[in-house]
Amino acid sequence: MQVVSIALCTEMETEPCEEFDLAAKPTKPEVEKAISELADDDSHTKLPCGPAEEGQELHGEEQAEAESCAGESQSSDIRKPSEPEKCGVRECKEQRKLQKTNSWKMVRFQEPSTEDDVLEIDSSAESLFPEYVTEEWTSSTFEELFGADDWINITEDRLLRKKLVKSGAPNALIPVWGQEVSVKMQCVLEDRTVVEKDSKLVFVVGEGDVNQALEECVMSMQKREITLLLADSQYAYGLLGRETDIPSWAPLLYQLQLLDFREKPDPLILPIADRIRIGNQKRERGNFHFQREEYSMAARAYSMALDVLTTRSRDGGNGGVKTEEEEVRDYRVKCLNNLATVQIKLEQYQEALSSSREVLTLEPNNVKSLFRAGKLLSDMGEYKEAMEVLKRALKLEPTTKAIHAELSKLVRRQSGGKDTQEWKSKPAAMLGENITPFLIPSKKKPSGISWKFILGALVVALGSLVTSLILTARN
Repeated sequence: MQVVSIALCTEMETEPCEEFDLAAKPTKPEVEKAISELADDDSHTKLPCGPAEEGQELHGEEQAEAESCAGESQSSDIRKPSEPEKCGVRECKEQRKLQKTNSWKMVRFQEPSTEDDVLEIDSSAESLFPEYVTEEWTSSTFEELFGADDWINITEDRLLRKKLVKSGAPNALIPVWGQEVSVKMQCVLEDRTVVEKDSKLVFVVGEGDVNQALEECVMSMQKREITLLLADSQYAYGLLGRETDIPSWAPLLYQLQLLDFREKPDPLILPIADRIRIGNQKRERGNFHFQREEYSMAARAYSMALDVLTTRSRDGGNGGVKTEEEEVRDYRVKCLNNLATVQIKLEQYQEALSSSREVLTLEPNNVKSLFRAGKLLSDMGEYKEAMEVLKRALKLEPTTKAIHAELSKLVRRQSGGKDTQEWKSKPAAMLGENITPFLIPSKKKPSGISWKFILGALVVALGSLVTSLILTARN
């Protein structure tokens, strides 16, 4: 799958976080006392730079915690070949036809010590396989290729097919699930617009680093084999396509060669810098899936990123310097916040609470996690702990509407849903720096007998008297 680069904005704190006790529930006076200690102002603002959780229910309405200040746009990953200053009509026409875009940010596990020069993605429109240019690659319609008899079906539905161009090593093994593979590949649409191209693409089979078509195909290839791969859209980018270059429901034609494969290296033996790079790439892929509302895949990507983003070494020690440890912690906070948002989308509320607590362990003053944890605890009936967490959030962001709304809801829940109290806040001008919220009892109707009730009783009595007089007169 394509990985979209998204800038997240999360500041770091390094203080330890207190542990929460889920056992005890508060009494009503305790809630009132806690509320009376909170800070507030009439001018409300939203939570800073993140999901649109303010004023909305957490359960199902948060947007991508891809904590989107959305820095880089998707189009930043797209590069077109530079055009010469002068060219003939035919040459310019061919260049427009073969406009090239990058594939995606790939996860490369190789260690710098074993490969110093990392090959960059080729941005030219020239073929990576000039000696194997075939009619199928250049001009055949996809309908013809899907119906051709000399193609091999990789899947039973005939929607993923391959044609051998060059055989691999005789009796060679083929890659299996979980191994790291290196391939040379290029990909075109039916009009032969180049949309993906990489002279050395490295990914782990089964981890979702690429689309399903490539993963399925490499598990049928021998080392050094060159093949054409025809993939229906359901094995590529489906209904949503890929912004800017791959339309909705677009089938793809690949030409690829399996260069090598090996066991996936243990991330715990990699340099910290490589772990940060790999983990951040997997996080970005999770953001890509979140934007497509593929929440299960997004959660999987964030979880894999967290497995890599660690400073632990295989011997149990800590192999990072201070700056690297801080960078790892920063990315872990981002991943955990994103994971919690996805878990809420998947209605995994207990897991979302655990993720939010882990964020607070790393960054105790993370307002988003405090607010999210407070909402979840309130929904779970843990009112006392919810009040404490929301109080901490309000002290950090005293002008945030969402926190006030959640506190008001919490008070109503604690009082059994009765309209006995309302959450109110005094204007800052009246209280100065001590912007202390307070409770205002709701207006109650005066006790005693209503005049409407008395009037009705008189009417009934008068009616009865008249009726009695009439009956007496008749008798």
